[in-house]
Parts: sequence; structure tokens; C-alpha cells
Amino acid sequence: MVLVKLVKVNKIYETGEISFQALKDINLEVKKGEFVAVIGASGSGKSTLMNIIGLLDKPTSGAYELDGQDTSKLQEDSLAGIRNKKIGFVFQSFNLLPRTTALDNVALPLIYGKIPNEERDEKARLALEQVGLSDKLKSHPNQLSGGEQQRVAIARALVNNPEIILADEPTGNLDSKSGQEIMGILKRLNEQSSSTSKEGKTIIMITHEASIAKFAKRVIRLKDGEMN
Repeated sequence: MVLVKLVKVNKIYETGEISFQALKDINLEVKKGEFVAVIGASGSGKSTLMNIIGLLDKPTSGAYELDGQDTSKLQEDSLAGIRNKKIGFVFQSFNLLPRTTALDNVALPLIYGKIPNEERDEKARLALEQVGLSDKLKSHPNQLSGGEQQRVAIARALVNNPEIILADEPTGNLDSKSGQEIMGILKRLNEQSSSTSKEGKTIIMITHEASIAKFAKRVIRLKDGEMN
């Protein structure tokens, strides 16, 4: 089953009289249960591609279907709802609220979904358990290592049981040992079936490191906005 389908996607940024084409005729399909790495140097178009797949930006031209749905005609409130339910984001910079516990950081997407308090806390606790942090529920980000903070971020991405996890340079701010641990968690999530799905999580990851891309089952290379 195809979850992500891009057909002849172009993205052009215009500032005054200056025009820059970040993506050029991208054709891409990602099936349910895949682990795909998108690799390329800085400026290759990786982040632009990730933003379009994550419904944070729209293509200038071309078509993007997510789980069979044409996203081009959807309004922002509909896009926000799909992002919240179907996509889990993991960022290089963790993006945790500094004065908030690990449990409450993970529960944030559930607040937007108006999930009741008790159910919210239970789902957040289970998500932290999945990434090996059941003993850090009440810890704040400044009490956690970089690797632990990224694990909290992964738990937050998992808490709504999304169709896809989008990981943007997930090891970029980590030492090599912590980076390997994070990739091990993502690999396990991709390989592990659940009560609701025979396949593990579909993961799309961008990275500039070949050693990190090797954890994926398929590697896509971007150069100057084009797929190689």
C-alpha cells in the first residue's frame, strides 16, 4: 500500500526578482512499512522535500497524495488535523518545552487532539516506555542527556500512533554513541508490528551522513533539487 506519492513535484521560492528552484520534478512513492533515508548535502532540497511530505509546505506544481488523499485542495485546518493524526515529527533540535516534564512534552499532541487527561497521561507513559524512558517521566529536558531528549522527542512522535514518522537529521546534535542508539530505536520501530498493524512504523528520514542512512531499507539521493 502506497502511503506517500509525489508526482512531478516542483518547489520554487521567489524573493523579489530572485527565483530559486529547490525541487525539480520529484517522483517518489513510499509504501506502508518502509524505512527510507533521503541523503544529500546542505542545499540539496532535503528539508524542502520533508516539509512538503509533512504538509508544512505545498509544492509550486505537481501532485502530493498522502494515504490516497490529494492534499493540494485541503485547507490549513484540515492539513493541521492530518499532521496531528497521521504524521509524527522528530527534529534535530528536539523541540522540547524546557519547563515541562518528559511526560507532558510527550502528551502535547494529545492536548491538541482534545484527549482526556487520564488517557493522555497513560498514552504518553506507554510511548516513553517504548523508547526506554519509563524512569524519566517527571524529568525536565535539562535533566536529560541529548540522547534521552531525542528519545522523548521520538515518544512524542509516536504518541498519536501516526502512519508515518518523519525524522529530520535525528542524530545531528548527538555524539556517535547516542546517535547509534537513536537509530537502533527507529530501526526497531520500523521492524516491530503492533496490535493495529502487521507492519512496523513507516519512517522517512533525512540525513547528510552515509553511516546513518545505512540503517534505512532504501536510500534516495538528492542533489541540487533532483533525485539521483
